[in-house]
Amino acid sequence: MKMRNVLLASAIGLYMAAPTWATDLATDAKSFGARDAVIGPDLSADGSQVIYVTPGPGRKSIAVIGNLDAGKFSTIASSDGNPEQLRWCNFVSATRSVCQIGGGVKNNLFEVLSFSRLVSLNNDGSDPKLLGQTDSVYDAWLRQVDAQVVDWLDGTDNKVLVEREYVPEEGKMGTHFVRTKKGVGVDRIDVRTLRSDAVESPRDGVSNYMSDGRGHVRLMSSPDISSGGMLSGKTRYSYRTADSRDWKTLGMFEDDQFQPLAVDTDSNQLYVLKKKSGRFALYGIRMDGSMVETLVAENPRVDIDDVVRFGDGQRVIGYTYVEDKRTTVYFDPEFKALADSLSRVLPQLPLVGFVDASHDGRKLLIHAGSDSDPGRYYVFDRDKKTLTPAMVDRPELEGRALASVKPVTITAPDGTPIPAYLTLPPGKAAKGLPAVILPHGGPSSRDEWGFDWLSQFLAARGYAVLQPEYRGSAGFGDAWLNENGFRNWRTSIGDITASTKWLAAQGIADPDRTAILGWSYGGYAALQSAATQPGLYKAVVAVAPVTDLAMLKDDFRDFTISRIVDKEIGTGPHVADGSPLRHAAEIRVPVLLVHGDMDTNVKITHSQKMDAALKAAGHQSELVTFAGLDHQLRDSDARAQS
Repeated sequence: MKMRNVLLASAIGLYMAAPTWATDLATDAKSFGARDAVIGPDLSADGSQVIYVTPGPGRKSIAVIGNLDAGKFSTIASSDGNPEQLRWCNFVSATRSVCQIGGGVKNNLFEVLSFSRLVSLNNDGSDPKLLGQTDSVYDAWLRQVDAQVVDWLDGTDNKVLVEREYVPEEGKMGTHFVRTKKGVGVDRIDVRTLRSDAVESPRDGVSNYMSDGRGHVRLMSSPDISSGGMLSGKTRYSYRTADSRDWKTLGMFEDDQFQPLAVDTDSNQLYVLKKKSGRFALYGIRMDGSMVETLVAENPRVDIDDVVRFGDGQRVIGYTYVEDKRTTVYFDPEFKALADSLSRVLPQLPLVGFVDASHDGRKLLIHAGSDSDPGRYYVFDRDKKTLTPAMVDRPELEGRALASVKPVTITAPDGTPIPAYLTLPPGKAAKGLPAVILPHGGPSSRDEWGFDWLSQFLAARGYAVLQPEYRGSAGFGDAWLNENGFRNWRTSIGDITASTKWLAAQGIADPDRTAILGWSYGGYAALQSAATQPGLYKAVVAVAPVTDLAMLKDDFRDFTISRIVDKEIGTGPHVADGSPLRHAAEIRVPVLLVHGDMDTNVKITHSQKMDAALKAAGHQSELVTFAGLDHQLRDSDARAQS
């Protein structure tokens, strides 16, 4: 229930006077609304080529291969987004790649189900082949995810380790050739011929496997399932030592307390995030049979959130966390020195990350960006010490003066300091500006310092933008999470309200020209804020919003995550009190609702019922729907509409 990915914020201008100095709206909408030009880039084994997905017109997506030495790029595949889209592509060898396509379909009950498929193809786009188990009309159930790559191996011989879901056949009469394998297994597949060898026999109840990136499956995950077939929110983990095929018990853990990140062969340990003093800390667990656990890193203010590798199967070289800004700590001295050197070479692009590497680790694909630069890719040759520009994230914004983002702190009425990010229109005095409050989705998510296309669009249109990290946001530890923004919605909405009033009290915002816009939980927060604070906002835009907490629980009643959703939302008076649908009469300002009809995160009925309730109460409401689009609304044309 997170994600903020559409450019209909310009609709605020329908309800509030836009600054007269703003540039052409249609031009801005198209420029800022364009999707990232580089999605999921992957470097070839020899470091000479890159493959990635780039958007086409509307919801189309295109796979591109670029020869970095010659600077030539060519299209190898595309999808129209009706319903499938290309999600990413990776090299398997110099001649063949694997891509994932995904989308949504409606079943016989008109419920929307997401799906994904892996397909291999030659690097000229020819000879496509599906990598999952072949579908059969006798399959016992629908295979939503057919396969996932567990290990890319060496990138030279067309072979990968693929996790496949095996579905048995039912009702097949008159033959002994009936498929009986059931569960998730791992196969070594030649993606050219589809010949395969079993690496892990299918096991019922297993959800996924993790390798060390060098061809060895070392971790197995099995979610705890009740007798009714519902997930409990716990997972059982088993691991292997380097010299054995036997599985050993690692333990069963709450999913929100324990997160495996990577198996590192060089140190023979599993890196995990595990709660310590209410925050995620980074631990290393020896995989030699001793299970000795070592604290690698912790932060007294925020969660550690990930480890850093520089390519498939390469060693772990550091970890990351976010306070005001994202920080990478390198415990590998060579990469610390390299990162420091790159920071000096690219002083205007402080957010530097290692994206991928050639198989020998000597060529690195690097991404660098900032708050006012969407980012660009470079190839660094560690032997020649050369840094070569490769691709640009958002070519439509090249040469455009973009806004700076400033971390600020707001004091809540109870004295709690609330972190937030303030984006101001470039070249304008921070005084008496029209403003947009932009709460993030989740609720257990967070914003961070860096380029945000939606806040940048609003700033380009002349608005001050404030993104509060309200209590209920993730990344700050359990106390700040405060259970979550549904159970304790009053605190979360209270922090958003305090942030809005702070912006006016500072003289930055004109209180008569302040709106609120949000996506998913952010859309919920926008509606609930307007319902509880009549008069504070002059307009509301809610994209794919949750509007009724009881309805949200019902939406997932027949899904395996039903118990988890029930627990997240809880029971009690807050379910009714915290549902904007039940308080539509209190929302007295114009509302714009936006929703895709293939949304599997939040059903479109939430917006449909909210629109009807607002109109029944005699209030101004408009609902914009997009046929065939999901929660993310991956469509450049949809984002550019106003």
